Amino acid sequence: MGMTTPPRTLAEALRARDDESLAGLLRARPDLLNPVPGDITQLATRAGTRASVVRALEHLDRFALQAAEALAVAADPAPYETLLGLLTGDGRDDGEHRDDAGAAISDALPGALATLREQALVWGEDERLRLVRTAREILAPSPQHASPTGLGPTVAEATSGMSPGRLQEILAAAGLPATHDPVSAVTALAALFTDRTRMGELLDSAPAEALSVLDRLVWGPPYGEVTPNPTPPVKWLRDHGLLLPVSTRTVVLPREAALHLRAGRAHRVPEPRPPAVEAVAVRDPQAVDSAAAGQALLAVNTVEELLKNWNGGGPPILRAGGLSVRELKRTATALEVPEPVAAFWAELAFAAGLLASDGEADERYAPTPAYDDWAELPAQDRWTHLATAWLAATRTSGLVGGQDAKGRALSALGPELDRSAAPEVRHRVLALLAALAPGTAPDPETVLARLRWERPLRGASVSAGDTIDLRSRIALWTLNESELLGITGRGALATHTRALLDAGPAEAAALLAPLIPEPLDHVLLQADLTAVAPGPLERPLADMLSALADIESKGGATVYRFTPGSVRRALDAGQSAADLHAFLATHSRTPVPQPLSYLIDDVARRHGHLRIGAASSYVRCDDEAVLNEILADKRSVTLRLRRLAPTALAAQVDPASLLEGLREMGYAPAAESAEGDVLITRAGARRTPPRTAPVPVPEGPPVPDDTLLGAAVRAIRAGDTAATVVRKDTPEAPATAPGSLPRTTSAETLATVQAAAMTGSALWIGYVNADGAASQRVIAPVRVEGGFVTAYDHTADEVRTYPLHRITGVAELADDATA
Repeated sequence: MGMTTPPRTLAEALRARDDESLAGLLRARPDLLNPVPGDITQLATRAGTRASVVRALEHLDRFALQAAEALAVAADPAPYETLLGLLTGDGRDDGEHRDDAGAAISDALPGALATLREQALVWGEDERLRLVRTAREILAPSPQHASPTGLGPTVAEATSGMSPGRLQEILAAAGLPATHDPVSAVTALAALFTDRTRMGELLDSAPAEALSVLDRLVWGPPYGEVTPNPTPPVKWLRDHGLLLPVSTRTVVLPREAALHLRAGRAHRVPEPRPPAVEAVAVRDPQAVDSAAAGQALLAVNTVEELLKNWNGGGPPILRAGGLSVRELKRTATALEVPEPVAAFWAELAFAAGLLASDGEADERYAPTPAYDDWAELPAQDRWTHLATAWLAATRTSGLVGGQDAKGRALSALGPELDRSAAPEVRHRVLALLAALAPGTAPDPETVLARLRWERPLRGASVSAGDTIDLRSRIALWTLNESELLGITGRGALATHTRALLDAGPAEAAALLAPLIPEPLDHVLLQADLTAVAPGPLERPLADMLSALADIESKGGATVYRFTPGSVRRALDAGQSAADLHAFLATHSRTPVPQPLSYLIDDVARRHGHLRIGAASSYVRCDDEAVLNEILADKRSVTLRLRRLAPTALAAQVDPASLLEGLREMGYAPAAESAEGDVLITRAGARRTPPRTAPVPVPEGPPVPDDTLLGAAVRAIRAGDTAATVVRKDTPEAPATAPGSLPRTTSAETLATVQAAAMTGSALWIGYVNADGAASQRVIAPVRVEGGFVTAYDHTADEVRTYPLHRITGVAELADDATA
C-alpha cells in the first residue's frame, strides 16, 4: 500500500506500512493485540491510549527516550534537523559538551528515530516528524509541570493569562517596540529569546547575581518561588521577561530562554551510546569453570539437604503464608548459611517444584513427589533443573525481610514476593556477562549503569519496602545468586552457563558433567567415631550414612560423626546391628574401628528393650528392675507413669512424647504397633500431593509468536479493507458512515447476494457472529442455498460459509474498488 502524499494521521501512517512493519509494531507492543484490533483505525486509536503509550515509553532505551523528549519540547511537527539540533546543540561551547558527542548523536539518532517509528510513537516524514499526542502530553512541559528535560513552558504558554499591560512593560524593559496585539507581543518576546545576538546582548546587560539565578534554573527545575518584594536580580529578570509569573509566588524560566542558555540542547548530557561494561578481573576460563562447577554441586547438595531436613514434614506455614522468622533461622542454622541465603535456597526449591504445602489442616511445607524423581537424576541434570527454574522465576528472595505496601513483613515462601521484571533482568544481566570475553568478571556498577541506560526509570510509583530502582536491586541479587548457584565462577560467566542460555539444558549438562567428580562408593572410618567422605557419595551410600551418622563438617570432604543417637536412628529405620556392621565393612577403605563396633553393639543391645504403645501410652518390659528404675527416677514425673502390671507401666502422655522422654533419660525404647510388632520409622516418607511449580507472573502481555502475528496482521488488514472499501450509493443500500455496518432488509440481502453469485461480483457485508461480535467483510458469493451463502472472503483470504440471518446488510462495491 504505497502513498504518494505524506500521511495526515497516525492511522494513515500505519496503513502505509507493509505487513512486516505492522508485525514489528505488534511484537514491540503486544498490549495492542488484546483483543486484535478490527482495523488500522482501531489499531492507531489503541496505540495512542495513555496506558499503552506509557508502557511503550518505559521500554525505550535512554537515547530513544531522550529523542522522544526532545521532540516533545519542539514545535509540532518538527523537521529532522530541529530534532538533531535539540540533541547536539547549536554549536556554542558551554564547557559541558564534549566535542565528539555531536558525531555520536548524529550516528545514533537515525536508529533511535527508527525505534520510535516502529513503535508508533513517532510518525511522519523526516520533514514533518510528529510525536504521538499522548506521548507529547506525558513528556512535554506545561504551566503545571516541567518536562523530563527540565525545560519549562514556552513563552506563549507561560503568558497565556498575562494582562496586555504587563506584556507591554516587559517589551519596554527588553527594548522591544510596543504593540497592542498580545499575540504580536508574545511573538516578539519569543523571537528575542531565540535570537542568539540580541539574547546575548540582553544577558550581557544583566547583573551578575541575575545570571547566578538563571544558572540555578537553566537545567531544571525551571520554577522558583519569589517574595512579594523580590531581590533586585530577580526583579530585573522578571521585568525583562526572563522569569515569567505562574502564580503570585511562583515564576518560571521560559523554554526559549532556557534553550539559549543551554546552547540549544534539550538535555544536559545526551547519551547516544550505551555505557560499556568494564572488567574488574580477567581470570583463566578453566579456573572459572572449575569454580562454577564446584559451586553448582554445592548448590545441588544444599537443596537436597534442605529437603531432607523437611522430609518428615517441614515447618508450619504462617496463616498469611510463608515461613516464620524463627523457622527461617532454624533452616539457616541447619544449612550453616546466613538467613538471606537460606531464604534463597528455599525459594529456589519452591520455584523448581520440589517443595510445596502438604495441604493438611495443620499446613506444613514438605517435598513434592517431583523431588524423588529429581533426586534420582545425575548431579548435572539436577543443576540444570534448578538453574532453568531460577532463570524463569518471578519470585524474588532478596525481598525477604522487607515490607509490602501495607507495612507487613515479607516472609520467605510468602505470597508477596513475585516481581514480574525479575526474569527479564536476570536474562539481561547474564547476556551482558556473556558478551564479555570468557573469564572476564565485570564491575557491578558498570553493569547497573548499562541496565539503567537500556531501561531508564521514569518516576515509577513503588510500594513500601521497594526503592524506585527495583531493577538495579534485582540485578545485584542476580550477580550474588549466580555465584551461589554456579552460574558464574569467581565473578565470570561459566562455559556451561553460556551453553544453557544458547543451546539449552542438555548441552549445559554435557559440559558440566566432566567437571563434577564421580560419586564415590566408600568412606574412610576413623578411630574417633568419625567417617570422612573424600568427595560426593553415591546416593544409596549417602542416604544410609546420613541415617547412621550426623554431619559434623562440610566442604571438599564431608566428616560424619557416629553417636548413640545416630546409631539408634538407623536401628529405628529397620536396620539391625549385623546390617550396620556389614554396611561399614563393605564401604570403608579402612578397617572398622573397635570403638565404633562397640558403640553399635551397645546401642543395639538396649534398643527395643522397652516397648512403647498407646494406652494413652504404655511401657512394657520383661525386666521388672528396669521399670522400677524408671518409676524411681525423678525425671519421669512429667510422664505421669503408673504400674499396671509387673512388666507394664501406663503413661498420661502420647506415645511420641513418652518415647522422647525415655530417650532423654538415657534409655533406648522402641515403638510398637497394636499387634506388638516393632514400628520401623523410615525417613523421607512424607510427601505432598502432586504439585506443579509456581507459574511466573508475566510482565505485561506475552510476546506473540510469528504465527499469531501473521494472523493478527491479516485480520487487521482484512478489517481495514472492509472499513475503507468504496461502496455504491443506491436507494436500496445507501452508503453508510465509515466504520458502521451496512443495513438492508432480509429480502434485499438475499436478492443482492443471489445476483452477485450469478455475476461473480464482490459485495460489502456486515456480519455478527455467534458471540455477538460485529465485523465488516468483503465477499464474492459462490453459492446461496438453505439459508447460507458460501463465498470467497477477501478479508480472510479463504472460502467461508455465512448464515444469511447473521448478515446485517449488503452493499455493492464501486467499480474502481474492484479494479
